[in-house]
Amino acid sequence: MKYWIGYILAVLIFSCSGPENVKVGPEYPPVYPDYIGVSIPQNIAPLNFLLRNHPEKLHVSIIGKTDSISVDGEYKIEIPQAKWSQLLSENANDSLSVKVFAQINGEWIQYKPFKWHVKSDKVDSFLSYRLIEPGYEVWNKIQIAERNVENFDQRILADNNLANGSCMNCHIHGNQNGKLSMFHLRGEKGGTILNKNGKLRKINTRAKGMLSNAVYGDFHPSGRYGVFSTNIIIPELHANRTDRLEVYDTASDLVVIDFDSDKAITKPFLSDSTAFETFPVFSAEGNWIYFCSAPKVALPDSIKSLKYNICRVAFDAAIGEIGDKIDTLWNAQKMGGSACHLKASPNGNYLLYTVADYGTFPIWHREADLQMMNLKTGEIDHLKQVNGPNSDSYHSWSSNSRWFVFASKRDDGIYGKPYFCYIDASGKAHKPFVLPQRDPEAYDYMLKSFNIPDLSATPVPFDATDIKKVYHGQEAEQVKWKN
Repeated sequence: MKYWIGYILAVLIFSCSGPENVKVGPEYPPVYPDYIGVSIPQNIAPLNFLLRNHPEKLHVSIIGKTDSISVDGEYKIEIPQAKWSQLLSENANDSLSVKVFAQINGEWIQYKPFKWHVKSDKVDSFLSYRLIEPGYEVWNKIQIAERNVENFDQRILADNNLANGSCMNCHIHGNQNGKLSMFHLRGEKGGTILNKNGKLRKINTRAKGMLSNAVYGDFHPSGRYGVFSTNIIIPELHANRTDRLEVYDTASDLVVIDFDSDKAITKPFLSDSTAFETFPVFSAEGNWIYFCSAPKVALPDSIKSLKYNICRVAFDAAIGEIGDKIDTLWNAQKMGGSACHLKASPNGNYLLYTVADYGTFPIWHREADLQMMNLKTGEIDHLKQVNGPNSDSYHSWSSNSRWFVFASKRDDGIYGKPYFCYIDASGKAHKPFVLPQRDPEAYDYMLKSFNIPDLSATPVPFDATDIKKVYHGQEAEQVKWKN
């Protein structure tokens, strides 16, 4: 028995040793995407990559505790799905060693090996995102897609070319569950498309006297309520050459909508003209509404003085009532920035948000970074291990609160791509990795941004054809104020 174990290990070591007559180098390989030293869930698709220096030949060995995978290519590799899944399962809570050999000008080089840290905490299997040109002020084709992150399967959930070219935005899941979701479908026949267990409703969320239809929103854990901002949104181009587009609100309020009765609920202090309120979300247990609020300033002249605090107000789901007192959790003036895009972790421990120098539209702010507040202690993590040199924003949590996904422009400053980050049991964030693609060159040729990545444990029970039928054939239900 010992002889056979030794023989097997010898074969594995030989098979992973790579080509002969190899020059060993001290540097890591120039891999793209940057997967060096990342933490990954055991249910992620293969981390296919390429070498930016375009070698003539490439040999890669991925070595686990008792097994390995060897892959050959020219300058990029495609890892076999079945072998990969088995290797991840066998090495959960352990690390894989990755050895890269490249032939350059006829000479083989072995780069410095690196690790993939495999976590047994799985990430939710389905990721939705809006595919759109990165300009945002104009578009030709918008799609909302759903990707199975365990492999490379993608399907289209909504296509604006099937809805008279209307804009589609703000797609979210309730409780990270595909049975509860919504997004806004604009246009003459549009409305908020609400999915509950596959039944699709189209709702006109603008009650009489509201500033606009619902914009940024979130589900209550019960699924009965949604909390939204209503906004007068102005897009403008910057006059200086270093900045691009700025989007800001000239007015914004908060409202809760009871989906069971189509009734709107608010309080005077959440809908007056002295402050701008936006980006509301419910706490994990549903007893609080977190939101961003800024004192009104003259716009656009004072845009750089527009700085949003993080606030909260109580909510009683049993009677559908908003509380009377606002607490400030994060003071923009003291912190020296402006907060937006709040997301509460499902376990109730954390609040994840984006901070820019000013305003509420950070995707063109190079300085925009993610921060994470510990809701138990108030401690703030600036997530230096996570943030890149360009905008990081638009994030969502996995249902186990161990992973979050966010849109990052770190590669080129223009196109947003979905990155995953692991949060361990102590609350420490690990180095993030980009969503794997079958062809690792796909991001080089992709002319769309992955906008608002949102995680779900299960797929949604509809597709673009169903949305087309709702848009053209279903009348919108009208929301009214609660008496």
